Order: sequence, then structure tokens, then C-alpha cells
Amino acid sequence: MTTSKDLATIQKIDLREVWQNEARDFTPWLAEHLSELGTALGLELELEESEASVGGYSLDILARDLGSGRPVVIENQLESTDHTHLGQLLTYTAGFSANVIVWIAREFRDEHREALNLLNHRTGEDTQFFGVEVELLKIDDSRPAVNFKLVVTPNEWQKQTSSNARATGSVSEQRERYQIFFQKLIDTLREDYSFTGARKGQPQNWYYFSAGHAQRVQYGANFAQGKKARVEVYIDNTDKDWNKDLFDKLLRDKESMESKLQESLEWDRLDNRKASRIAVTRPGSIDDAQEALEETHDWMVKKLLDFKRVFGPRLDELT
Repeated sequence: MTTSKDLATIQKIDLREVWQNEARDFTPWLAEHLSELGTALGLELELEESEASVGGYSLDILARDLGSGRPVVIENQLESTDHTHLGQLLTYTAGFSANVIVWIAREFRDEHREALNLLNHRTGEDTQFFGVEVELLKIDDSRPAVNFKLVVTPNEWQKQTSSNARATGSVSEQRERYQIFFQKLIDTLREDYSFTGARKGQPQNWYYFSAGHAQRVQYGANFAQGKKARVEVYIDNTDKDWNKDLFDKLLRDKESMESKLQESLEWDRLDNRKASRIAVTRPGSIDDAQEALEETHDWMVKKLLDFKRVFGPRLDELT
């Protein structure tokens, strides 16, 4: 039995003991550990670029929210927040047309916390400002561990549709149905299968999940045209030739992949587009009755897990 005498002591370590220089030490570390920040934010983040240029300034990290495809700007400080970094953050937000804005610092001053809260209240439904304090903790003589502490989050973490959208009636209701459906899908995949670190569904008809590769290969679930529900491997690197080459290599394994999945797949090279996809579909619409939506939910969960089991090892080899 554990007694009070057996309890360990948590110590807070100076950030500079591990990362002496913000640009040279902390930013490269964060670029390689975006999943840890993403877990704190409830998003799946993928690195786009470090030290991304905007005019005469350089953004620490430009990332992407896989679930929604939205650009994410991340600005770091190993000290307390200041007005200079607030101004830079707004410059980067405009320069990259970012929807998700993350300011990381050792400590947030009250005036900067209030500024981010005001921006969350005044900006549109698709824009989210996060304030994150970073700290290093250790228990007794253990190695230090990073803790990202959210001190500013968007209103209810995910803003609902605006008053203008609500005025359109059925459109708003359909967006809401999408958000409810994908929220349940995300929760099931995260809580039951550790498939994703995402926490918030979006009011959209699709959602993407990390395939564990920085080259923009994702697993997707969506409602497609023709009242179809679809699960897919989506290949969307910035290099079209890279996409088609990866697709062709996977296509050579068509017989093996379909045998393991025990069903035929739709191999869409999409020659007139940059991306390519490998998918499986079934009848399904967001306007279906609740019982049918639950069947679609269960089907998507199973197929996403199947795709990860079958395509995952091959993607590891090829990318």
C-alpha cells in the first residue's frame, strides 16, 4: 500500500536547461514532436515548413490540421509573451491565411491572454486562437517531460456556425449533422482504438487522419457525391509526380491488398488532378435515418482500421 511518505515530488525545470536557444533548439524539437502538441490541442498536426518566410519575418512552424486541411501557424517563445510576438503572430496569420493560430510561451501575461480571448470572440467560426504554456517537469530524479498547458482556447473549443449560416436553415442543420457524425467517429477511433489524437469534429462532409507519414498520405472518411459513404487512402503531396509514383507502386500490390481486405477497391489515379486515392464505398448519406447513420459509422470505423492494418506496413516501406 502506498503511503504519503512514498509520494514523489514534481519539480519544474528551467526550459533553458534543455533548449538553450529557441530557434536552434526548441523549434527543431517541436517540428519533430508536433504530435505531442497536437494531442494537447486535440488536433492532428502535420509539418509543412519550419522558418517559413512572410516578408522580412520567419514563422517558427507552419503546419496543417489533417482533419480539416486548415493551415496552422505556430509561434514560439521560451520567455514570457510580449507585444512584438503578438504583432508577428497576427502578421503570420494574415500572410498564410491561417485558420488555427498557436502561440507557445513559457508564461502568458494577462494582457496577451485577454487579447487572444478577444480575437476568439471577434473572429469568424473557422478561426481559432490557442495560447499554450510550455513547461518541463520531472518526478524526483526522472528525466524531464514536456507538458503543454492550454491557457487560451477558442469559444467552446470549436465555434459553431455563424448567425448568417444559421439564417440559411437547412444548410446550417446539415453542417451540424456532419459535425455530430464526425465527432462520434473521432471519439470512437480515439477512445477505443487509439487511431487518432483529434478531439473536435468539423462541420464538413469529410475528415482525414494521419497515416504516420509527413509526405501527405492520409486515411479519409467522407460522404461523397451520389449518396455514397467512402473510406480511402488519400495521396496528396505537393509533388504530383511523387503522388502518381506512389499510387503506381501500391497498384502493383492490388491483388495482395484486396485479398487481405477481402474486397475489391476503387483505384483512382486521378490523372487530371494532383492527388490520387484508393477507396471503398457503400451507400450512405448524412440525411439518412439515425439507424442507417449508425451503420455507416460502424462501417467507417472498421474500414479505417482495416486500411491502416493493410496499407500501413506497405506505406512505411515506400515512404
